Amino acid sequence: MKKILFLASEAVPFIKTGGLADVVGALPKMFNKEEFDVRVMIPKYMAIPEEYRNQMKYRTHFYLELAWRKQYVGVLEMQYNGVTFYFIDNEFYFAGNKPYGNIYEDVEKFAFFCKAALSTLPLIDFRPDIIHCHDWQTGLVPVYLKDTFSQGEFYRGIKSIMTIHNLKFQGVWDAPTVRDITGLSAYYFAPDKLEAYGDANYLKGGIVYADYVTTVSKTYAEEIKTQFYGEGLDGLMNARSNALRGIVNGIDYDEYNPATDPYIYQNYDAQNFRKQKIKNKRGLQKELDLAQNDKVFMLGIVSRLTDQKGLDLVECVIEEICSEDTQFVILGTGDPKYENLFRHYEWKYHGRVSASIYYNNERSHRIYAACDAFLMPSLFEPCGLSQLMSLRYGTVPIVRETGGLKDTVEPYNEYESLGTGFSFYNYNAHEMLGTIRYAKDVYYNRKREWNKIIDRGMAKDYSWTSSAREYEKLYRELLGW
Repeated sequence: MKKILFLASEAVPFIKTGGLADVVGALPKMFNKEEFDVRVMIPKYMAIPEEYRNQMKYRTHFYLELAWRKQYVGVLEMQYNGVTFYFIDNEFYFAGNKPYGNIYEDVEKFAFFCKAALSTLPLIDFRPDIIHCHDWQTGLVPVYLKDTFSQGEFYRGIKSIMTIHNLKFQGVWDAPTVRDITGLSAYYFAPDKLEAYGDANYLKGGIVYADYVTTVSKTYAEEIKTQFYGEGLDGLMNARSNALRGIVNGIDYDEYNPATDPYIYQNYDAQNFRKQKIKNKRGLQKELDLAQNDKVFMLGIVSRLTDQKGLDLVECVIEEICSEDTQFVILGTGDPKYENLFRHYEWKYHGRVSASIYYNNERSHRIYAACDAFLMPSLFEPCGLSQLMSLRYGTVPIVRETGGLKDTVEPYNEYESLGTGFSFYNYNAHEMLGTIRYAKDVYYNRKREWNKIIDRGMAKDYSWTSSAREYEKLYRELLGW
């Protein structure tokens, strides 16, 4: 039995700020239980809902030296969806109503978490063959495995994998402070190890010392070797390219299933969407006070409203998008500039544009089900999940060819009748507008072709099952058995 420990700062359903939590919550239950014993360890935040905190059972506790302090470490455990979850408890670090705050507090908090996680393993009698670390918050684990913990017989031979969910977030702080917190010697604070541009960088440490590095799509794994996408670490990504692999994320096919989704107006599937999907459009038009019109092209965005998501392109041509024969539905929060832009256009084009400037999970499901097309013109997108949900719901994605968007959306080819969506290559507002107009032309004038695009999209499998098979292959390679 191969033993794997997922180590991360968040996991669904306990605590979530982004896509990382979905991965850590959904992926472990998809592994073949005969061959892999996969468990998960996260911090026990005060912000975890009480219903879950009440189910956790005490396992053990001990004290840990961190810098000059002795810190309490409590270890709790619970089963969820057939997976064992461990929680590291320390009220000094994990109080508060959200998992992250000021970076200078976070670098100490996660140094503590990394050290506590490794120190816990012998006490709970679980010796993983591989520790699978996610994002910068766990970047010190591969470093500690080669340093402080390399002396112990228990830790010898434990492999580590570092998965980068978004290279933008690296856990950077000044080197003297990090040295003081982590207890690592000066040897580690050199440019070929943790030091980057004069500071200490947790993610860099993880990438340098892990046995293998993965990221969340094949294209992103290539992109981060270039200066534009590399966030200052492109040299390192090239140096480690022989141990770098992209494995695309999945989505939970039980939660996102138009045939059984409780939040949408009318359930439907790949067989009957031609008749049934339209009822979701009618329901959403009514809910959002849009003009009742079956035939109008409805375009959706569910997103953080930030530059990364390509909203400066939308801003550039929003007048053209809204003034033509289109209904435009937006859901999300973010940069006030974009929040106000969409509010203004809802006011200006009442009945055509709807802007919900908040986040609501149920409404997001209804938008995926109701829209004809879904827009994701991202500047960069390590994996992206919204396009996978769109494909699942028979809503045609219009995306920029970057990262996971390029890997998961096959552009429509009218000559060979292939493709699952529409895409454009350059980061250019008019190229995006041209692509939206091309999609509209197919929607309005070649309805049978449009429906075939939906058929092909709904037939794709982007469930976690296929991602899990890829990770299993990687684990076998790494362990050699």
